Amino acid sequence: MSSHDGESSSADRNVEIWKIKKLIKSLEAARGNGTSMISLIIPPKDQIPRIAKMLADEFGTASNIKSRVNRLSVLGAITSVQQRLKLYNKVPLNGLVIYCGTIVTAEGKEKKVNIDFEPFRPINTSLYLCDNKFHTEALTALLADDNKFGFIVMDGNGALFGTLSGNTREVLHKFTVDLPKKHGRGGQSALRFARLRMEKRHNYVRKVAEVAISLFISNDKVNVAGLVLAGSADFKTELSQSDMFDPRLATKIIKIVDVSYGGENGFNQAIELASEALGNVKFIQEKKLIASYFNEISQDTGKYCFGVNDTLRALEMGAVEMLIVWENLDIVRYVLKNHQTDEEKILFLRPEEEKDKTHFQDKETGIDLEMSDSQPLLEWFANNYKTFGATLEIITDRSQEGSQFVRGFGGIGGLLRYQVDFQSMDTYDDLGEDFDLESY
Repeated sequence: MSSHDGESSSADRNVEIWKIKKLIKSLEAARGNGTSMISLIIPPKDQIPRIAKMLADEFGTASNIKSRVNRLSVLGAITSVQQRLKLYNKVPLNGLVIYCGTIVTAEGKEKKVNIDFEPFRPINTSLYLCDNKFHTEALTALLADDNKFGFIVMDGNGALFGTLSGNTREVLHKFTVDLPKKHGRGGQSALRFARLRMEKRHNYVRKVAEVAISLFISNDKVNVAGLVLAGSADFKTELSQSDMFDPRLATKIIKIVDVSYGGENGFNQAIELASEALGNVKFIQEKKLIASYFNEISQDTGKYCFGVNDTLRALEMGAVEMLIVWENLDIVRYVLKNHQTDEEKILFLRPEEEKDKTHFQDKETGIDLEMSDSQPLLEWFANNYKTFGATLEIITDRSQEGSQFVRGFGGIGGLLRYQVDFQSMDTYDDLGEDFDLESY
């Protein structure tokens, strides 16, 4: 995990978020024998000497643990933390996170874990715990998207309340309403009808205002970063100008949009129409990004690539401006070594193609190749994309466009700086590079 100065681009930030999600997953799954797994989180303004003293005190206390095995493993973990701490002369800008301890692997073997990194944004938590598991709650809190937007969609048939956070939309509440149309039937005076109609509209607006308070204000504070009012007719404007609408919510209105539907369709349309105002919401970014990728393809500009082979060749050439990869890409990158020549070869396999992960044979020469490294391809990209001069966008398949990218293009592709004619290059085996391998 690389340290970052708090100011990284949004693409880099998304890669950092993906790395932390992955780290949380592996830390949560880890278990140890006894209480020798240490979680240490130091907030930005804290002092290294204070933490060093605290660790020295903990070491003294742990020396009194009666069980020899447990005592040695706790002392070992504290020593590892002390060594990690020595790498820093002051607490980094965003704070410091350290995990050290001995875990038991699925095969029942013991394995040392030593991790230290500066998070991608300030972590205002102070934590020291020695337990039989790692504590990741503060990291999970760090990922909670602070850009949560509220939506109110109103039309003549009812109202819907929802939120959009990152690329997750949620409908919080909806209700229907029966409002009289503009023209009454016979049998009552036009004036009385108009008064009743206005009264019902007024009550409807009041109810929406009340529900909005119950959903978007908690502990006397607005719980969304901004509000979007949407609807057909002029209900939304009426609501925004009404004195029944809580002034705390009124100041949070970032966009009022006209939609042609109510309900869930209106909600989706409102998200699209308010996209400029919510520019930094991942869902919108993702749709825009993949739409621009599809645009290059439909115009046949030649400035795009897809599939493992073409994308890797374009990367090697330095032609990839933006690498686009699905977050659940399941391709694994193998580095294979020929011990006779010391040559390394690369192979990409999907899980269903992994027959024997340790032995491969070169078809042409019949020489055994030994696996020297294997790593999920996306992880390899996350650690190496900058060396190719590319940016990396990790996308989901939650939007329609994302899903199409995964199904139609295998979840891997890129936008290129210049046109590349892949056809004229040698056509390689689809998942290998310029060699052909087969498992025993």
